[in-house]
Amino acid sequence: MQKARIKLTGRDPKQLDDICSEIKDTAEKLGVAVSGPIPLPTKRIRIPVMKTPCGDGMHRGGGGKNWEKWEMRIHKRVLDIGANERVLRQITRIPIPRDVNIEIELTD
Repeated sequence: MQKARIKLTGRDPKQLDDICSEIKDTAEKLGVAVSGPIPLPTKRIRIPVMKTPCGDGMHRGGGGKNWEKWEMRIHKRVLDIGANERVLRQITRIPIPRDVNIEIELTD
């Protein structure tokens, strides 16, 4: 039987968990084996930015260079389900927010 590996990525872990539970419920209702969701390591993107545009740091009172650190976290989940046409059709009908990226890969 073919299997479908569904990879979900996004910035909000609650959204990912909600979508994973919807996919899992749909697959279980149709009687298909489901494994997951498996949380993968979170990717952390850090960007240091200098606070002043001139690059001199603080103008008055001395002080060194002032930096702000911005961070964005990308969370990932993986689900493996038994793939038949009916299950995949139902899964593609689930509304997915714009912030969430989904990949479906079919394997034998």
